[in-house]
Amino acid sequence: MKFLVDAQLPPALCRWLHEQGHEAVHVCDIGMIAASDVEIAARAEVDGAALVSKDEDFVVLRLPDRFALLWLRCGNATNRALVGWLEARWARIVVLLEGGERLVEVR
Repeated sequence: MKFLVDAQLPPALCRWLHEQGHEAVHVCDIGMIAASDVEIAARAEVDGAALVSKDEDFVVLRLPDRFALLWLRCGNATNRALVGWLEARWARIVVLLEGGERLVEVR
């Protein structure tokens, strides 16, 4: 799978996604750190990437089913804590995304 990681998440998340066998790019790596949510949504759509974000605005911006959204509903955490939180949920997330789900809310 291909992921676009939003600004409020750490670039280290891209490394972890790569380790899981996926393509991932952080908005800061493509000159979009100051981009608007609308611009980031458009990039996810054009790239065919699932957007990984904590931002609730993308729930609406993705409509009507423009791109997949992996909406992380966790609080602020260290990189290690974020990865641990995701690891415990990752198998289910992959099943949902590979099964065609376009909005995966992770709590």
